[in-house]
Parts: sequence; structure tokens; C-alpha cells
Amino acid sequence: MIPYGRQDITQTDIDAVVGVLQSDFLTQGPMVPRFEQSVAQHVGASHALAVNSATSALHIACLALGLGPGDQLWTTPITFVASANCALYCGAEVDFVDIDPRTYNLCAQALAQKLEQAELAGKLPKIVVPVHLCGQPCDMQAIHALSQRYGFKIIEDASHAIGGKYQGEFIGNSRYSDITVFSFHPVKIITTAEGGMALTNDDELASKMALLRSHGITRDPAQMTHEADGPWYYQQIDLGFNYRMTELQAALGVTQMERLDQYVARRHELARRYDDLLTDLPVTTPWQHADSYSGLHLYVIRLQLDQIQKTHRQVFESLREQGIGVNLHYIPVHMQPHYERMGFEPADFPQAQVYYKEAISIPMFQTMTDEQQDEVIAALRVAVQP
Repeated sequence: MIPYGRQDITQTDIDAVVGVLQSDFLTQGPMVPRFEQSVAQHVGASHALAVNSATSALHIACLALGLGPGDQLWTTPITFVASANCALYCGAEVDFVDIDPRTYNLCAQALAQKLEQAELAGKLPKIVVPVHLCGQPCDMQAIHALSQRYGFKIIEDASHAIGGKYQGEFIGNSRYSDITVFSFHPVKIITTAEGGMALTNDDELASKMALLRSHGITRDPAQMTHEADGPWYYQQIDLGFNYRMTELQAALGVTQMERLDQYVARRHELARRYDDLLTDLPVTTPWQHADSYSGLHLYVIRLQLDQIQKTHRQVFESLREQGIGVNLHYIPVHMQPHYERMGFEPADFPQAQVYYKEAISIPMFQTMTDEQQDEVIAALRVAVQP
């Protein structure tokens, strides 16, 4: 089976992890700050805070921005559920903005229209979470301009996008957002086995998130309510969580970061080859905006079902039967039972609904060979033929 995504673990990675196992620290040692510094310097952010998952990063990002009961968070329906669930963890409400039919990202024009209506109703969001689907950045300049007009905060969910660029600058520098979040899950561009990171240029937000990821506990005398009782002393000054990243994960992240640009470059080679090989098949290949240099975590095709005498499911199952580990990213969040119980209907976001009926993620990973890619194309030809 050729998977849709796969991590690349080298001897250098293994040696780095073994080195930590043989050291004095398995957690809360020097490797986590080193990994944070590596990512922050690479993307051009002032602060980077490593955590145990991107979901945790989204949660503490929302809390640091003050999201709570009575507030609203808006995001895209075409994303993993964590992009919306982070609001529910804070007791806030969730709503969605339909996608752009070409990029499949949150549509800035649809956002503008929805904000105009929300302002009249007195129900503007406190936070908007644009998701850089597949690694292609959203129209962040337009979304940021709307935030200046309507007063909401922005969390970039860049779980798919480390190594990508927007307007020639690395995603993660938070030029057009308050906080950016990365994921290091095994199928992502680089991995720490599990893990995530929140990046910001705001000193206060960084301090708040650092506190929240570690039980709300501080050893900093400047943050305490009174003078320390002794050198052992700490205070819990907020209700936080155990969201810390381990030294083992961070060591893997450090060595993976050394190959990040190489990984993304190879993904672009594969994408160009897919674009060429798929020209005569009844599928729509990914469109890339001129402002973007995608991280290319995923390569999503859309079936031109009016030209195929098979259903979406039949094509998908045929590919799986032929040993191609395709997947679908994503089932629209508002169509999940938990969200349907909140009152959302499938037809609420028509572009997302149409995307879901046509989309298939075909294999894309940096160690993929041309021969494996040829296998994918051959299987797809069989799958779409009458």
C-alpha cells in the first residue's frame, strides 16, 4: 500500500533521540528550547512555544486571546475538527465561513459578507481561524484587513503549512495574525511523532501560552503574588494544562528541521509531475495562488463526476483496492453529528459540500519515488475508466 502520507526518519533522527535517552533530561531539558528557537528563526517569529499537539496549541492560543463563554470563533468547514473544537473547549460558540472554490481555503470574500451581516446583528466573532489547507496559505492580507475593521483576532491554523510561504515570506512569521499554529504529526511535513507549536510576535501572548501549557505554574518571582518562600517555591497563578512537549520529541524536531526546505522542494517536484501526468484524466488538479508557495502537505484532486461513469465512492474504493492509500481531507466539520446537533445543516456551506463530494487526497510525501507516483496514476486511470 502506498500511503497518502509518510514520515521520513533517518539515522540522524534516531541518533538524536537516542542521545536524549542517554542524557539527564527526558522532559523539560535543553532540547525543547532549541527546537523552538530553530523554528522561530526559520520562519521569522519572535516566540515559539512547543506543545504536545497542534490541538493543544489551538486551545492555549484561544485562551491567551481571551476566548470564553459568550464569544464566537469562526473557521472553515473544510478542516480537521480541532480547528473548531478549540472554541468549544473554551466555552465559546463556533460558526463557519464557506470556502474559496479554487484554493479550498476560507474565502475572504465570503468572510467579508458574513462580517457585514454579523455587525448588523451584533454578533461579530472574537477570533477567526483561517486554515492553510494542504499547505497553501489563505488570503491573509485580506483577512487581516477585515480584522482591523471589525476587531477580531486571528489564529492561523498552519498545521499543513510549515516550510510554505505567503508573499515571499515564510508562513509562521505571524505578520497578518496574532498567533500561528504548526502540527508535527507523523504525516505532516516534518514530525516530532506527535506535537505542535504556537508562534507569535506578542510578548504578552507568548508568556500567557507558556504558562497555560504547564499547569498555569510559574517560578518567575515577577509573576508571583508574594515573595518566594524559598528556592523550591512555585505558584499556580492560572488554570493551565499539561501540554508540554518532551525532550525526545524536540530532539527529533531539531533534526527534522534541518531537512525542511529539502522536503518541501521535493513535494513541489512531485506536485509538478502530478500536474503533468493528470492532464488527460477527468480530475481537477490543485490551483495555486500567485502569492503562495505551498508546503504541499496534501495533493487533493477533485473528480469531474460529470465525465466519469462512477461515483466518488467507487473511485475511492477502487484506488484502495489497488493498493493506493488515498484519503479524504476533510468531511466538513458542520456535517459531523456533534455539530449537526448545534443546528448546522449540510447545505449551509454549499462550496464545502460540493468539495466533499468530489475530493480525494492522493499520495504525497517527500520520500515518494517517481515509480510510486506512476503507480498512483496507473491506478487512477483504472479507477475512473467506465
